Amino acid sequence: MTSTENLYFIIIRKPEYPRHIDAGRLCYINEHKHGLSLRTSRSPLKLPVLLMGARSSLDYDLEVSIMEKLSAEEAELLQALSEDAERLKWFNEGDALRTAQGLTPGTEVTVEEGGEKLRGILRCIVRHPEPTYSAPISGKFFGIELQEEDKRKVKTSGPYRNKTFSCQKDCDIFAPFSRVRPVVPSSLSPSIPAHSQIEELNPGDRVTYLVSDTCRHGMVVDVLRNVVRISTDTDENGKTGGEVHVPLELVIKGEVPAAEPERMDVDTPPVEPNADDLYLDLSVNSLVEVNLMKGRSYGIIRWIGSLPTSQETMAGLELEEDIGVTDGTFKSQRFFVCPPKRALFVKLSSCRPDSRFQSTSANHSKGMPEQEDAEREVEHSAGKLDTVPPISTEHVNQILIGRMKGIQGHCNSCYMDAALFSLFSCSSVLDSMLFKSTEPQDAPIQRTLLHDIVNPLRSKGFVEGRHIMKLRKQLQNHGYSHSFTTDEKDPEEFLTVIMHHILALDPLLKLSAAGKVQESYCYQIFLDQNHSLVLPTVQQLLEHSFYSAGLKLAEVPSCLILQMPRFGKKFKMFDKIIPSLELDITDLLSEGPQQCMLCGDLAQIECPDCFTDPLFSRTGFKIFCKTCSSQVHSHPQRRSHQLAALDVPKGYSGTPHSLVRDKLELFAVLCIETSHYVSFIKHGHSSKDWIFFDSMADREGERDGFNIPEVHACPEVGKYLEMSPAELANQVPRDMEGVAKRLFCDAYMYLYQSTNMCLYR
Repeated sequence: MTSTENLYFIIIRKPEYPRHIDAGRLCYINEHKHGLSLRTSRSPLKLPVLLMGARSSLDYDLEVSIMEKLSAEEAELLQALSEDAERLKWFNEGDALRTAQGLTPGTEVTVEEGGEKLRGILRCIVRHPEPTYSAPISGKFFGIELQEEDKRKVKTSGPYRNKTFSCQKDCDIFAPFSRVRPVVPSSLSPSIPAHSQIEELNPGDRVTYLVSDTCRHGMVVDVLRNVVRISTDTDENGKTGGEVHVPLELVIKGEVPAAEPERMDVDTPPVEPNADDLYLDLSVNSLVEVNLMKGRSYGIIRWIGSLPTSQETMAGLELEEDIGVTDGTFKSQRFFVCPPKRALFVKLSSCRPDSRFQSTSANHSKGMPEQEDAEREVEHSAGKLDTVPPISTEHVNQILIGRMKGIQGHCNSCYMDAALFSLFSCSSVLDSMLFKSTEPQDAPIQRTLLHDIVNPLRSKGFVEGRHIMKLRKQLQNHGYSHSFTTDEKDPEEFLTVIMHHILALDPLLKLSAAGKVQESYCYQIFLDQNHSLVLPTVQQLLEHSFYSAGLKLAEVPSCLILQMPRFGKKFKMFDKIIPSLELDITDLLSEGPQQCMLCGDLAQIECPDCFTDPLFSRTGFKIFCKTCSSQVHSHPQRRSHQLAALDVPKGYSGTPHSLVRDKLELFAVLCIETSHYVSFIKHGHSSKDWIFFDSMADREGERDGFNIPEVHACPEVGKYLEMSPAELANQVPRDMEGVAKRLFCDAYMYLYQSTNMCLYR
């Protein structure tokens, strides 16, 4: 995850919940996820953001009103400041932050040090520390060589000494932007508008603006510093207008009569329908397009009527992107509700039917074979679901193994191919989403998933690439991403779109933290910097992550999707991770009786401090009965441990030794190497019952852009699973047999299931 894939914010007011977040904290959200949240969220006034540098991977739903958006460069500059209060102070001050963005090597500057302002020359700009998976950007620092009498007034120290430029001893200093100023401000300093006496403009105001010495009229869409976005009445040819950006000094509030009347768009009655009259058929909920300054934009009409400032018929649009002005209000009056920055009010005559759907209908015959689709529609309308169970261990060799098996890759689809193969080839844990009731507009996607992908995969062992492309086009037409048919995505993004936004599946994961329950579809494992793990199992990673974040499971999940601790597709925290074929989650549950980790009696005490104790480093959560706790904490090194009482269910009278442990079984692993996803499937009870799937196994033999997929057995995996940790640690990855190296070294996502909740067993 790079800095360009995220949107960054600074929290300007302390949220009511959670209370541990202070104003001045930086946070971020994946750009794609941000778009999805604004499009589909039931609470559009909040965003699910990650805190910069947080030890927990949890999203926090924070109100948009308490955050201000930052550019990546602004976020880097503020990240260099160590205190939240300091960040907020300099963000609010504004001038220094804007000035710093114009600083370049060679600029003469002053730097504040020890209460003095020292003169120097900016020699370099460095970023520190290196990005991590929890802090995807670094702080930006300025390296300055001191000049003249200010030389040797500092004792150089810190991580940058003599690493980026050469100068005399103790003449260099590295500082954040808050301590650096250019000697000659000139264009680097923020300019003060010379037109402060001009009447303030607000969105919705009628204005007159000057273009090529000609006065034109329009309505203010937004005021961007010294530029005004205006929805025009007419363009330069007198035709129906669009949108222009005009310098503030060329805009006057109100309508000033022009020397000559504007040329009106008046035509003789056309013989054939005029494209400019297409708006006459538009109504509320029509899908439309409108020409804005950035080009053609798309949206849906949420309101039609007259505004207080105009008697013309206007349309309130909810745009697909956050390039609008409000959340459905116009001059403080609400006309409809939509996410912030999505509402735009334009003349209805400026709207046209969405051409993307017009062309889709016109060119339908060029899509998938009509006969096959027609037959499938008949089957669906007749109620014929034609369910196919997942492939059992006995039939894997017969149905799945071989070339041209699995899901055929095409045009960066490996993330989707691997995810779908992992979820549905040999498991039924998420089959419920194939049959649950859906909204009418989402039913075609569900049908494609069931009839074109899951059923052929399970019955024939092969899915043609065109069916995956059909699904990608459907997702793209739904507006979740304009690049679903071309670009590579992350599996978790695709799964979130399908499970949450399309099929509205109940969240798979319910986490309990500080008395609050949070819901999610997958869990990103984060570890604090104090862990001592070298060759961890998935069980250890999950336990350490839950302990560090203070989390428990509110209930046993039917399916647990775990993302491994890594930064993007390149950085991995561990060279190898040992797959846990079973996850024992009994001690991770927030409710229910638990056993003492030493004797098996009813546990009544938990000791977080024992978690980092070398004696217990590999034995899970540290819970004890009263007797064992007294013995363990009688040791001098443990007498200072902080103990916590466990909640024992009221009325519990069972025998601790008879407690049933809650366990999940591993059924699939997604791996990534050099931006290509593959998957491993655990289909039987033996440690050797593994198959490996690659949707682009043979790219040399591709035809028309479609690759040749392959599935093959990989029993060699069992050999390494049976090794001791010491033996496995000594294995050189490149010398490991078959594809075992990819499972142990390249794991990206682990999928576990509760066997009690599968439709087929």
